[in-house]
Parts: sequence; C-alpha cells; structure tokens
Amino acid sequence: MNKLGQIVLVLISILFTTYQKIVDHHPFFTLDFIIFTLIAWVVGWQYDKARFYEKKSRASEDSYKQLLDSLPEPVYISRDHKILYLNHAAACMIGAANKMDIVGKSIFDFIIPEYEDRLLERFKQIKKEKRPVNTIEYKAKRLDGSTFFFEVSSLFILFGGNEAVLSIGKDITVRKEHTERLIQKSEKLALLGQMAAGIAHEIRNPLTSIKGFIQLLRSNQRKEEYFEIVLSELDRINTIVGEFLVLSKPTAVVFREQDIKVLIKDVVTLINTQSILNNVQIFVELDRDLPMISCEENQLKQVFLNLLKNAIEAMPMGGNIDVMVKEKEEGKISIQIIDQGVGIPKERISTLGEPFYTTKEKGTGLGLMTCYKIIESHKGELTIQSKENEGTTIEVILPTITQPLLKRELSHS
Repeated sequence: MNKLGQIVLVLISILFTTYQKIVDHHPFFTLDFIIFTLIAWVVGWQYDKARFYEKKSRASEDSYKQLLDSLPEPVYISRDHKILYLNHAAACMIGAANKMDIVGKSIFDFIIPEYEDRLLERFKQIKKEKRPVNTIEYKAKRLDGSTFFFEVSSLFILFGGNEAVLSIGKDITVRKEHTERLIQKSEKLALLGQMAAGIAHEIRNPLTSIKGFIQLLRSNQRKEEYFEIVLSELDRINTIVGEFLVLSKPTAVVFREQDIKVLIKDVVTLINTQSILNNVQIFVELDRDLPMISCEENQLKQVFLNLLKNAIEAMPMGGNIDVMVKEKEEGKISIQIIDQGVGIPKERISTLGEPFYTTKEKGTGLGLMTCYKIIESHKGELTIQSKENEGTTIEVILPTITQPLLKRELSHS
C-alpha cells in the first residue's frame, strides 16, 4: 500500500514545527509536536488506506467490465431504469456504433410500449427478491426503429458501490421466426383440415336440429319445447365460436407476482357450488412455505377452473377431488388435481389437448387445448395420467420467480 499520504502529512507537521522554532524560537520536541505528528500519521494512514481500496475497487470494476465485454451474449447494467454500462454485444444488438451513445439512456427507450408494464413488474420482483429471476421475453426496438424479440434474465448486484440490476440475454428473433415457420409448415395443413372437419361436424349437428324444428313450426306443429331446443342448439353454436375466440392470439399480458395458495383457494371457492350440486367434495392440501410465481392471474384461474370442472363432470355419481400443491424441486411448483372419475382410455390420452378430440358427449376439446396453450406461455408443463374406472391425475408444473440454478451458473462464470 502506498504511504504517500502519511509521509506528506508528517512532513507538513515537521516543517510547521521547524518554522515555529526558527521564527518564534519554540522548542522543537514539544507535546504539541508529538500530538500533531501522531494525528498526521493516523490521518495519512487512513487516507492512504482509502486511496488503496478505491484504486483496488476501480481495478476490480475495470476487470468486471472487461469480463462482460468478453462475453458473446448481450449484457447491460442499469439503475432506476437508466443504463449504466453495456458490453459490445449489447451495443451491437441495439444497433449502436459506440457504447457511450447508449449509456445514460432509459431502458424504456428500447422497449415496445405494450411490454412496459411487464418490464416494470419484473423490476419490482427483482428488487424484492434480490435473487436471480426466471427468463422473460420482451419485444424491443433498435436505434433505427426496427424491432426484435429479446429473452433476458436479471439479478440484483452492487456496481460502483451502489445497488444495480445486471441483465443478460439474447436476441431470439431468428429462433422465434424459425420455430414459427417450422410449426406452420409441419402443422398448418393438418390442423386446418382437422379443425375444418371438427367445426363442420360440431356445428352441423345443432343446425340439423334447428332446421328440423323450424320445418315442424312451419307445419303449425307448435310446441313450447321446440323453441327451447332451438335456443339451446343456438347457444351451443355460440359456445363453440366463443371457444375459438379464446384461442385467438392474445396481446402482451402482464405477468405479476402471485401466491399460488391464494389463487388455488379462490378457484376452489368459485367452483364449490357446482361441486356440491354434483355431490363432489374438493379437498385442498397446500405446503406451508411455497415460493411465489410470476403469472397472469386470470389465465391461470381459467386453467384450474377448467380442470376442476372436467374432474367434476368425470364423476357423475359424485366422489372426492384432491388438490395437492407442493414444491416439486428447487424452482418448480407442482399442482396435482386427482379425481375418482371414470378415467380416460389409454389410447385417448395422447390425443387430449387436440381440437375436437374429447371424451365428453358434447365436448369440443378446445377447453383443454386452451389449458395447454396457457401453461406453455407460462413456461410450465401439463401432464395427464389416467386409468379407466379408477380416476385421473392432472399435474401442472410452474416455475417460481426465483431461479437458484441461474444464480449458481452466473457465479461460476
């Protein structure tokens, strides 16, 4: 450690005492001289120590920046939504020739407006948890105005002695477009054919009934039940069309921090009336300390309401439904819905979730298809196990907000 501060301050004390001795003829070695020299030595030592650690911190920060610049993936550091630092990969991704053109700008300058609420909610989670959170996708824009999709993970760090947020991610536009093209090529024709046949079948049945009863009405064979049947069949057509509207591509939803225990209790409360009318009891078992999840609350409620409704309908003679919520492993929560219903034939399980493949007499299969779609958008999994005349177990696995594995990976890098 450099002792320049100590030397300078002690020399000042000696020079000042020498000056007093020459001009005022004071004794050189006095108590004041010893005290002032000791104070100068201590102050100088503290000054040198502070400079040493400041220099060491600056060197550490420079090394940190060099490390980030060497990474091939885009990395940026922000505080209060202002960009403090970004590496070369991030500058290239945003279309900047010089990193300093971006430093100091707001992150919101590069986010499409409909994704801003998602970003604000994510930063609340990061600040609260102060641990790595799971990846999330944004639609961003470059300096030239072109847009791209950016998948990013973030964590809380200390930068320059103050709290900041480090984000690391990648441009997934090419991957997203490539995946969508593959899906379209492999499934578009098959899905269109399948759905066209299903729609024709599902809507033709009520239309045939409506046509027959209208012909009876024309022949003056009027009965009140005819009107009720016609209205019922029209409602069925309306329901089928409504389920297709639910499957339409949604706008950017805002994922918020939620307690899965509260969400499940709300859903069970909503469906309890239907279950009681059908002589079905729902038992809920929740682990005490469950981590929070990031989700769109109404979408998840739609999933669990649909699954519980299916379980109730699978038990025409009544029975019990067990809902078990627990932490399956670090970073994942498991929600199991277990019924004592009629079960599903083994050969039909693989077709569940496809449109118009259903075990219900008047079902369309679109409800379960919607559940798969929602769980997939939450980066989760939905699996079904069933035995005929024994019951069905449906398991939904969702990621938690905190992802310890990510933290370990970053610390190793």
